Amino acid sequence: MNKDKYISINSDVTGYSFANLGLFTGFASGIYNAVYSLVILGIFTEVLASEKLASSVVGVYVALYSVFCMIIGIFSKELLRWFSKARLMIAGFLLIVVCYAMMSFSIKPTTFITLDFASGVGSTIVGILIPLFMADFSKDIGMAKLNARYYFWVNIGCLFAPLFALNMAAWFGNYRIPFLASAMIYAGGLLFFKRFGIVQQDKEIKRVSPKRTLKSLWINTLVFFRHAGMPRAYFVNFGYYALAAMRVLYVPIIVVEQGFSANVLGWVLTLGILPYIIFDTFIGNWVKKIGCKPLMSIGLSSFVILATLATFVHGWYLLGIFVLWQISGAFMEPVHDLLFFDNTQKSEQARFYGVFKTTSYLPKVFAPILGAVCIAVMGTTSAVWLVSIAIGLLTLIILLSKK
Repeated sequence: MNKDKYISINSDVTGYSFANLGLFTGFASGIYNAVYSLVILGIFTEVLASEKLASSVVGVYVALYSVFCMIIGIFSKELLRWFSKARLMIAGFLLIVVCYAMMSFSIKPTTFITLDFASGVGSTIVGILIPLFMADFSKDIGMAKLNARYYFWVNIGCLFAPLFALNMAAWFGNYRIPFLASAMIYAGGLLFFKRFGIVQQDKEIKRVSPKRTLKSLWINTLVFFRHAGMPRAYFVNFGYYALAAMRVLYVPIIVVEQGFSANVLGWVLTLGILPYIIFDTFIGNWVKKIGCKPLMSIGLSSFVILATLATFVHGWYLLGIFVLWQISGAFMEPVHDLLFFDNTQKSEQARFYGVFKTTSYLPKVFAPILGAVCIAVMGTTSAVWLVSIAIGLLTLIILLSKK
């Protein structure tokens, strides 16, 4: 797949410009994630009339949602063949804004779920396109520094997002209201992107039979996994996102189950952002000196140790662990996808990135289901950290394997 042609773009736009979008996506997603699992838990508690059963079903729901987003990610190759990245980016932002705004109102569960899945299309598109734009304009900067800048702004945005979201929810007495704030921030991100003045060549849409399209996607997936270095890059990224999925989904639920208030949860999530902000800048420089493998190894090893402790510890000590293991995530965040960019040429990245991006959704299928099974068998939500331990160890083995 050839790289899109840029007819015009503002002269001051660089890869850093696209990395700066992380401030908007980080703040908006931080608000959204702080209340998302609690909203879904509330919906299923109301439907099933059992909070314990609902906490298990939450994992199944997130798994189905992730399958849907994964399909969109795989299909992105076709979207990029039909439309320019600039047009897709605008469409993705608009879809998120509209859906999140509507999700903030008190609506029927079926309507909320429909809007949730629709917003997944937009968030998948935006999540795929930002790294591709950064790669197009990386030039002498390099993806390591751009990743560090992007995640630095993501974490700056996330820093106050949980407190903002949970205090906003408490003020209005509704966990859905923060979705409206998230929609407004994404609208700001869209306006920021429009300032870049990107004009790209429109693409001719050719009619292709569904059978031929599916065959093309399947062949592209096979070629991806036959490409040198891609299987390792895929499974390491899979492990990173699986650990993140377990943390994002179950930390809010467990903190509430431990009897802590929404305000305490907000502080736990906020303090957990600080390691990312502190380490992002340093790791962007360290990766050039020692490579990404040692940093990923430190992150995975420490995460496994802390997840083991979280299985047995309760009360305030558990909250301390939830904050500390964010240091593990801080070591992994700027480097988890560099194995992909280091092993592909720019001309191949748009073609393969949709397949690679499924690593951010596929883990959300398997990890929550395994978590749901652990909860059902062990009878306690904290059993989900057994899944995190297994995933962390397996990812570390794959990362350090010779082949």
